[in-house]
Amino acid sequence: MRQQERQGGALSVRIANITATCLLLLVSTALLSCSTITPQTSNKGCQLNSPQGGIQHVIHIQFDNVHFSRDNPNIPSDLEQMPNLLNFIERSGTMLSNNHTALIAHTATNLLTTITGVYPDRHGVPVSNSFRYFNPDGSTNSGLAFAYWTAPLFDTKTSMPSDTKFNLLTAEGKNAPAPWVPYTRAGCNFGAAGATNTILENTGIDIPTVFGANSPEVAEAKANPKQALADFAGIGIHCAQGSTLCSTANNGKSDLLPDEPDGYAGFMALFGYKYVAPHISPNGPLTDLNGNVIKDAVGNAGFPGFDSMSPAVSLAYIAAMQEHNVPVTYAYISDAHDNHSTNVAFGPGEAGYVAQLKTYDDAFAITSLVAHPTRRTAMA
Repeated sequence: MRQQERQGGALSVRIANITATCLLLLVSTALLSCSTITPQTSNKGCQLNSPQGGIQHVIHIQFDNVHFSRDNPNIPSDLEQMPNLLNFIERSGTMLSNNHTALIAHTATNLLTTITGVYPDRHGVPVSNSFRYFNPDGSTNSGLAFAYWTAPLFDTKTSMPSDTKFNLLTAEGKNAPAPWVPYTRAGCNFGAAGATNTILENTGIDIPTVFGANSPEVAEAKANPKQALADFAGIGIHCAQGSTLCSTANNGKSDLLPDEPDGYAGFMALFGYKYVAPHISPNGPLTDLNGNVIKDAVGNAGFPGFDSMSPAVSLAYIAAMQEHNVPVTYAYISDAHDNHSTNVAFGPGEAGYVAQLKTYDDAFAITSLVAHPTRRTAMA
């Protein structure tokens, strides 16, 4: 469970059977190994190294707490209650159930493991959503795992933590390699909708890290943090080198990765709905799959908060990106186990749980994609 309140208050964490389930959707005429992406110069466009050049789009979906097996033997599992999604997988792809869950199976640890491909001791979040770090006097403070890729340690209790190293820190003391780099080096724009730490996660440390301490964005975060969260958190695009989408004229910022192997200079990114939306929803506020304007709990159009990233919202974001020159998209889908209005977990078979799974399943009624005569779609 990724709660929006983690930016400034107590963090609620819960252990489930599978904290992070990853589905990878490849729209193509052939399958792609995501580790085999050939770098290309920007003038060649997006070039993914697949047989006959068949892969044209990559859609990576992070599910928070989705169960394939039954928690109660007498009640259908999550996927059994989402037949549109399960049937799509069975008809068009492969279910990999032998998932090596990174222990402890907290959300941040597993989600980062799925998008980096390395165990958590190598990406810097080895334990959970929150942790404690030592001060020079031997006392400890709490840090939060959810922070932008290059942000320093995020401590909600102080603006001056004693540990100022990267939140995502390798054993060698370097910032962990970022998952979008192989794609952008291959000439592909990479979009993210709630995908862990690839976008801004909070208003406390992430906005000054990316925009600068004296920026208008920081001023907004101080004056109206809820508006700033809707404007700048949760949504982003990391552009291929030379892409005009992330130009400074479009409020693009340098995509800084100081410790990236082989260097990473000259790349740009857009951070936040305020700067992304004009390019993926030019005719007005972005709407979800049901036609509703995507907004937060107080009515701000933009990023609705992590708990509100239902399939109807997340899939709408990445569909809009895919339709506007962003062929690689990573999305987060909030867990269906929780009543997000009360922050209390549902039990198997509870009416609210069943109803929420039904709304999730409705968003995956994507049989038209499977039936497309010139493409084969694969999920893994």
